[in-house]
Amino acid sequence: MSDVMNTARVALVGNPNSGKTALFNALTGSRQKVANYPGVTVERKEGSVTTPAGCRALILDLPGTYSLRARSPDEMVTRDVVLGQLEGEAPPDVLVCVADATNLRLVLRLVMELKQVGRPLVLVLNMFDIAERQGIRIDLEGLGQALDVPVVTTVAVRKRGLDALLHEVDRFAGQTAGSITWHQPSAGEIRAAHLAAERILKTHVKPPLRPDTFTGKLDGLLLHPVAGTLILFAILFLMFQAVFTWAGPAMDLIDASFSQIGEWVGAALPEGLLYSFIVDGIIAGVGSVVIFLPQILILFFFIILLEDFGYMARAAFLMDKMMGVAGLHGRAFIPLLSSFACAIPGIMSARVIDNKRDRLTTILVAPLTTCSARIPVYTLIIAAFIPPREVYGMSLQGLVMLGLYGAGISSALIVAFIIRRILWRSASEPFLIELPAYKTPDAWNVLRGVWQRGQIFLQRAGTTIFAMMVLIWVLATFPYAPVAATEPAINYSFAGMIGHAMLPIFAPIGFNWEMSVALIPGMAAREVAVGALGTVYSIAGENEAGLAATLAAKWSLASALAFLAWYVFAPQCMATLGVVKRETGSWFWMWVMFFYMTGLAYIAALITYRTALAFGAG
Repeated sequence: MSDVMNTARVALVGNPNSGKTALFNALTGSRQKVANYPGVTVERKEGSVTTPAGCRALILDLPGTYSLRARSPDEMVTRDVVLGQLEGEAPPDVLVCVADATNLRLVLRLVMELKQVGRPLVLVLNMFDIAERQGIRIDLEGLGQALDVPVVTTVAVRKRGLDALLHEVDRFAGQTAGSITWHQPSAGEIRAAHLAAERILKTHVKPPLRPDTFTGKLDGLLLHPVAGTLILFAILFLMFQAVFTWAGPAMDLIDASFSQIGEWVGAALPEGLLYSFIVDGIIAGVGSVVIFLPQILILFFFIILLEDFGYMARAAFLMDKMMGVAGLHGRAFIPLLSSFACAIPGIMSARVIDNKRDRLTTILVAPLTTCSARIPVYTLIIAAFIPPREVYGMSLQGLVMLGLYGAGISSALIVAFIIRRILWRSASEPFLIELPAYKTPDAWNVLRGVWQRGQIFLQRAGTTIFAMMVLIWVLATFPYAPVAATEPAINYSFAGMIGHAMLPIFAPIGFNWEMSVALIPGMAAREVAVGALGTVYSIAGENEAGLAATLAAKWSLASALAFLAWYVFAPQCMATLGVVKRETGSWFWMWVMFFYMTGLAYIAALITYRTALAFGAG
């Protein structure tokens, strides 16, 4: 094989929930990277593998699709990559269509479309062990002949069948690629393809001898309108209780570690500017954010586990009616749930919604759900002002955290209702979703996902958060106080000047100047507000007992509650606003989001502060 052919581009295409990403992980292992496609914010996963013949194959994991007649942005990217129409992307050398072996009805039409592209095609029947266990009888040879494509069976989670797939890649990789021949099919061609797919399915795939009664029985419970909804809320309740209770020991260990590091470094440095920069600026600032890593990992663990199990689609189905009352599409539940981790993937996942107005409404309200960047702020204020006691055997702090998440969800639904009634009144499209079979989560896939999210958080701590801590330290340190100063030195710094200048705006909602100045770096990443408070109070010499204790002594309960209310509706970080601009293709909607969320945050903080004062919480 020539050097030119030594690298083959292999694209994994398939319906959602076909195990495509599991196959990608099995093939590439740790040799993978995640980025975005050129010019768009659709996530791009690629990795490499060496085939038995020594060929280096570049594996592309494309977004799930049912057809090359793309409707959503995700499907458009898959279509453009397959057809070689995406700028800066060469067309793939080999197409691998990944199918759920237990559900071949929809994928056969996709296979027929992919055949027309004019590229070598391999059909992979994944989760073949489940099909065998259910007694589904598939005539592999006959199916391959009917479709005129090689058929390979795999069990991706157990790495079975990979060699057979790579053998097919070797067989096709050296072939000279022809030109792309696909065209948009007519209505008649679509009907003909549908009938052909039904005929092939009836001839070569026999119904299961042992139907999957487990999935049916479990769905009878989990999809029940009353019991299923109660189970869903119980799962969410468990998640937020775990965020507080399970993470406690690890958080204490991280807190003690950073305190010890600060003492060691401080003992080796003389008092002065360098000491303040390293101990008060870097260690105290970054440490006050990294401490929340265990809580973020626990949250992601639950989300990834439920997704692997196959429960997420059921949750979306259960929430469809509630979403519909608010004017949201049923598929909006997935972006809203994704936004619990971070608003950016939540906004990006709105691409699965076909209707443009439904998608735009979801994008505008997704950031109102409580993302993981708010966890450090919530946890700090709750630890400082909510006593760690139990109420009916449940953590009071966990209940308050659950209430904050509930406030975020409720506000998203209310705002969506208002948007749909004011901006556009057209009815949402009917909600159709394919429910995958339940699968035992792959422990390695779950751990890898949690590890990757932890890495992303720590990278933010090492880049964005570190840079913001340095900036805050500079602002809080310079210029020095005059010789005859009678107030704390930090009051004469740039941070003090900025905070006091902002005070007339934020005093009506109960914010002091330290709280006001912490909002500015919070625009870079909202968890930075915690680090900013840690740095400001550390430089002011008021943080020896820990940041939570300092806030409990310096803030009133009314101000603390107002700060929490602000962060329920807090304007998004700059990265999120940038993604909104790119996803909507408009500066207008980005600014609409910024100003409406800022207004909501101010009004919510004002009402909370005044109400708390009225009840004597000053």
